[in-house]
Amino acid sequence: MKRYILLLTILVISSSFVLGQKSGLGIGLMLGEPSGLAGKYWLNENNAVNFGIGAGLLGSNSGLSFHADYLYHINNLIKWEYKTTFYYGFGLRMRLPSNSSTAIGVRGVAGVLMLVKNLPIDVFLEFAPSFRLLPTTGLDLDIAIGGRYYFNF
Repeated sequence: MKRYILLLTILVISSSFVLGQKSGLGIGLMLGEPSGLAGKYWLNENNAVNFGIGAGLLGSNSGLSFHADYLYHINNLIKWEYKTTFYYGFGLRMRLPSNSSTAIGVRGVAGVLMLVKNLPIDVFLEFAPSFRLLPTTGLDLDIAIGGRYYFNF
């Protein structure tokens, strides 16, 4: 328990050295399909590269999963007290299932991102239909909820 308190204290103190959520590199976790590590690197105010590595748990393609997407963000679509951004994009997905050959495909992604006020943290919910191209064709759906902490390098 002392380690968790120490880690939380370090994260809060270091937040003054961190860029905002719309710049820099964010690393965190995603839960869903797949579940694992989530990352985001902002290229500018409206575009970012989204990536993840995790475990797909459902269906015949369950196994290690990698994806990378190029994202476009729509700011200020809804006015309310929380800073919310909608995003969409496209990318690639690769699955390494334990019971068959590697599955490679393309994916579209759409989601919503909430920026936590006064902290370098975001929370997201995304949907990503993906079209499997190799070794067979098929349609899959990735859905994840997660959060990331942003670092200044």
